Amino acid sequence: QVQLVEAGGGSVQAGDSLRLSCSASEGTFRSYALGWFRQAPGKEREFVASISWHGVNTYYSDSVKGRFTISRDDDKNTVVLQMNSLKPEDTSQYYCARGVFLGAAIDTQGSYVYWGQGTQVTVVA
Repeated sequence: QVQLVEAGGGSVQAGDSLRLSCSASEGTFRSYALGWFRQAPGKEREFVASISWHGVNTYYSDSVKGRFTISRDDDKNTVVLQMNSLKPEDTSQYYCARGVFLGAAIDTQGSYVYWGQGTQVTVVA
């Protein structure tokens, strides 16, 4: 069974930074597209960022573009979401997910089969 574990969430002030990581067993991420999503209470889950299987291409939602950076290290079996200039509206539960084998950086949630348990990010003004 594929298991993804997020870490790095917490409570910070607006303008601060957080680094979220998602870890899995050896080989779990290699050659798969990866993504980050978030869901706030009372709202639908939304796309945040994705990275292609080879790490060359990335894709971001307009709300985080220029502030967040997704990266991957297949040798370490990790995908990272670096979040800078955090805003209160970024407050949410953040999830990492594994997408398609040899997949592109896309935002289609149905393309992501395996999901982590989530890590909470709270940004206060």
